[in-house]
Amino acid sequence: MRRRTFLASSLAAATLPQILPAQGAVYDPTPQIVPIKAQYTPGQLLVLPRSHYLYLVTEPGRALRYGVGVGKAGLDFTGTATIQVKKEWPTWRPTDEMIERDPAQYKRFIGNTEAQPGGPGNPLGARALYLFQNGRDTYYRIHGTTEPSSIGRSVSSGCIRMLNEHVKDLYERVPIGTKVTVL
Repeated sequence: MRRRTFLASSLAAATLPQILPAQGAVYDPTPQIVPIKAQYTPGQLLVLPRSHYLYLVTEPGRALRYGVGVGKAGLDFTGTATIQVKKEWPTWRPTDEMIERDPAQYKRFIGNTEAQPGGPGNPLGARALYLFQNGRDTYYRIHGTTEPSSIGRSVSSGCIRMLNEHVKDLYERVPIGTKVTVL
């Protein structure tokens, strides 16, 4: 073995452990139990929009993590809310602000009160958890999606999107009154 080959292979071997952990840091929306700061209460939901994850705290220091899609810059919800309503296959209607921002996309809703019925083609997907503050609807939801490729991205009009199978799982785990904190 030549000295140059030895040095090059030694350098490559020394950097390999630094590269492999970075590959393991790839975004993974699959639900999994992960450590979390012990300050969060079991049963609480925590959403970290910048990392595109939602955490259901299961016990002090542990949480079930789901991948999510979140609001575009300037349209995202932050703060604390409570789940006051839960619906299976909810109806949907864009908010007035959504219609105003993109009238071409939502033209069928202009000047009427039409709502899209629940079902596989509905943008809210299979389940929706309605977020309230001080007893008032925020119009933000944690819901399923018809666009699975939006998970892990900041593309919604503010709601927190989940894969339909994941939101069905979360829906069964959280009761009305669950605290939701979005940082």
